[in-house]
Amino acid sequence: MGCYLVVTREKIYTGCRFDRQALAAGDKPRALGTRGRAVTTSRKEFRMTELLGSIEAGGTKFVCAVGYGPEDMLSEVRFPTTTPEETLARTIEYFEAQARRHGPIAALGVGAFGPVDIHPTSPTYGRISKSPKTAWIGANIYAPLKQALRVPIGFDTDVNAAALGEWRYGAARGLDTFVYLTFGTGIGGGGMVGGKLMHGLVHPEMGHMKIPHDTASDPYEGRCPFHKDCFEGLAAGPAIEARWGRKGETLPKDHPAWELETDYIALGLMNLICILSPERVILGGGMMQQEHLFPRIRRKVRERLAGYVQAEAVLEKMDTYIVPPKLGNHAGILGGIALAELALRH
Repeated sequence: MGCYLVVTREKIYTGCRFDRQALAAGDKPRALGTRGRAVTTSRKEFRMTELLGSIEAGGTKFVCAVGYGPEDMLSEVRFPTTTPEETLARTIEYFEAQARRHGPIAALGVGAFGPVDIHPTSPTYGRISKSPKTAWIGANIYAPLKQALRVPIGFDTDVNAAALGEWRYGAARGLDTFVYLTFGTGIGGGGMVGGKLMHGLVHPEMGHMKIPHDTASDPYEGRCPFHKDCFEGLAAGPAIEARWGRKGETLPKDHPAWELETDYIALGLMNLICILSPERVILGGGMMQQEHLFPRIRRKVRERLAGYVQAEAVLEKMDTYIVPPKLGNHAGILGGIALAELALRH
């Protein structure tokens, strides 16, 4: 029984043996059964019928899961990111154990920390390059998984995977161009332009853009080992702790740290809005769990843009323009499921 993935502007439809004539005619998707019987399935009810695997390969922890989609996940496990050999061996053991319990996965999606080579034709595809986790420099995430599991693998950055999850299931559904930023131990960025995940020379490095830094009001030199006072160097979690002597999650809402932090975030977002013209901006990561930051960020972005971007979303609907991820902490792992779906196309 053949498995297909059909992409329309509105949604991805996945399943086995689609009646393509029905799709071409604009009807509801019809999944052909094993005996050729067509079963009409509504857009809301249709789901993936193949078991898929997902990996959120973070610099601090790996999250692995198997399931069919957001409403039908069968298993999930989390463990610390240690050495490449130990971490990848534990990952493979998990999927082998799940295969014995639920059957083998049809495809795998991996969202990896970076910088990492995401070009499939590259001889170093799947390999970590520069990283503060020195044990992982030069380590290949893709190759051991492909060799052990022998299934199609969709591979991208962790932030692009989370962005894809939000596009497939969450806050970016129906959009062609949007930005997803995550704020935690670093600042990562990804998203889509023209309905395609952001790829190019390398993957996006939004956290390393330069933003204005007034050293008179903020003498902190920045924490980035490459650029000192880039966006990440000034505004990621470790910079807050270094500047104020406390982790951000321990600071009260009225602490001056948040006035400075939201200033920097607004500057970064202004750059991205002017360059990419996103239809929505999604802000995730541990820091953005502090919901009191969103009203300040929205107000400051509007002030920084100063009426130049004449779009209703910016001028009148900022509350639905700059938003938290609808999938919350599950954006990454569900993005891996969406990457696995895409891998089945190929």
